Amino acid sequence: MKSSVPELRLRQANLRQTRSDGEYVLYWMTTARRTHGNYALQRAVDWCEALQKPLLVFEPIGCRGRWNSDRFHAFVLQGMRDQQARLKEVGAGYLPSVERMPGAARVIFDELTRRACVVVADDFPCYFLPQMLEAGAARCPVRMEAVDGNGLFPMRGTDQVFPTAYAFRRFLQKNLPAHLGQFPKFDPFRGRDLPRFAESLLPQSIRELSTVDDLLLRGDPAALAGIPIDHSVGPAAFPGGEAAGRKVLRTFLESRLNRYAEHRNDPDQEAASGLSPYLHFGHIGAHEIFVAITQRENWTPERLAAKASGSREGWWMMSPEAESFLDELITWRELGFNMCSHRSDFDQYGSLPEWARRTLQEHAGDPRPWRYSADELEGAETHDELWNAAQRQLVREGRMHNYLRMLWGKKVLEWSASPEEAVETLIHLNNKYAVDGRNPNSYSGIFWVFGRYDRAWGPERPIFGKIRYMSSENTARKLPVKGYLDRYGP
Repeated sequence: MKSSVPELRLRQANLRQTRSDGEYVLYWMTTARRTHGNYALQRAVDWCEALQKPLLVFEPIGCRGRWNSDRFHAFVLQGMRDQQARLKEVGAGYLPSVERMPGAARVIFDELTRRACVVVADDFPCYFLPQMLEAGAARCPVRMEAVDGNGLFPMRGTDQVFPTAYAFRRFLQKNLPAHLGQFPKFDPFRGRDLPRFAESLLPQSIRELSTVDDLLLRGDPAALAGIPIDHSVGPAAFPGGEAAGRKVLRTFLESRLNRYAEHRNDPDQEAASGLSPYLHFGHIGAHEIFVAITQRENWTPERLAAKASGSREGWWMMSPEAESFLDELITWRELGFNMCSHRSDFDQYGSLPEWARRTLQEHAGDPRPWRYSADELEGAETHDELWNAAQRQLVREGRMHNYLRMLWGKKVLEWSASPEEAVETLIHLNNKYAVDGRNPNSYSGIFWVFGRYDRAWGPERPIFGKIRYMSSENTARKLPVKGYLDRYGP
């Protein structure tokens, strides 16, 4: 079959064949939860056209994940409303599913794949999702393909793990231009004449198992109360969904991007993009954001600098604010995908560079003037009011100011009995409360605290050794934080 998706983004997840007598093409939507700019959906539509079969999109959310809570369920459910409306409009089938008992999603998956011609799935390299994909592919009776739509550079485009952002940036500057002409179609249904999906193709038993009513789709707390997840973590301070993500992008372009380069580290300025949660859940894609930036800049690939220097500025030949943002969106974000797609121990202390583990071990016995338990840290019960404010923002809103997130991690290293304990604490707090947690980019941020992607620094300090040091006092001297402390006080 001729594919409109680059081959480097496709991999066959099992060794089975397509079934021409199946009833539909099934798209198992798990991480690219959107209907625009979605390579996996585009590949599924290719199959529909080739086989002349209708499309069924199955979008589940389970109840067994360690950190499943009202916060993440509500965010995903709000996005399901967007999928439901768009897929109905184009005549595709859509089955949103909220697991109410462990194993229910597996029953639905097995029944749907039994009736499918071919299955297309999202390819995502961390949390429990690689194992879930592997298990699903093993049970699937027909061909299953996994599609990488995570970033501008395909995960399979390199077989090495880059040790620093500089090394990866230099690699991208040499190799990314070849991929800048390969973008997913904004609307994968446009110009396609596909058979319409008939609701009669879904057995009543499956409909009953996957019932999602309007209250759930709004993320209503009363409706969520009947799902066996953590109800102590309430919904985020911002809505989920493709429409909401696109609105955040417009706001960023119109009123924040022009201040991004100068003020993105300033807690009292609203200069950050706010796009990270939407990128994590796939409510918006990196390609769509990149295109929006290039349109704002009236940019074309012909403007790229000729030399791949690895510099953070000057290669794109865009404005300083656009270049600063693209370095975060592409270099730093995709550096995390590079690590997670090649190393299964990306979330383990042992994955740190040898120099970092050595210096931390040399200082493992250093006195720690301040020590806090995991519960005290979670409750923002420390002597450091700036740190407490950052933790309160995380708990209350589901996000944290980007610069303060670095300080937040450094202090947990300083206040923990060991660096190994600090790693576990940071992963737990981040994954429990941050809407953009459980993501390659968030693991990059956590492990950067301990030396990943960094170098040895001097002078050598107690506890930290040669790990880069940060303090709340220095942060408060460098940046205005009074407004932030007022907003996130006790």
